[in-house]
Amino acid sequence: MTIWRAKWLMIAGLAIGSSGAVHAEDVDIGRSEFQSSCASCHGVDGKGKGPVSDQLKVSPPDLTRLARNNNGVFPTNAVYETIYGSKTVPAHGTREMPIWGERFNPIVNLPHYVDPYYWKKAGPEQSPEVVVRTRILAVIDYLNRIQQQ
Repeated sequence: MTIWRAKWLMIAGLAIGSSGAVHAEDVDIGRSEFQSSCASCHGVDGKGKGPVSDQLKVSPPDLTRLARNNNGVFPTNAVYETIYGSKTVPAHGTREMPIWGERFNPIVNLPHYVDPYYWKKAGPEQSPEVVVRTRILAVIDYLNRIQQQ
């Protein structure tokens, strides 16, 4: 990963954290994204025991232990790349986890509902890539908040 990309992820994460505060009063966007996109495999609590986890060849990891398994540091970049689909996990063999960088794209995968909040974040250009990044960063923010000590 380039230094530029790592800096962008940090800046974007801070921007989402601060600008999303008003919207967060209404709904926890990261939690909502996790529940609708990840919980079927990873469980509502993120511990890897979702309703379809038994049907997978490789058990989903306990996402509440990511920081603990990384010397106490939440691995933001690795999590982003895994969700987006740019990082494969060799131990998993073929990729069972959906590539959310494609699935979160509001243009490619219409018709599906996309919260208007994301389009506001996309700015005047209404860039689908910004929507994808914002959705992934919302999940990452949520995962960071559910880490066990």
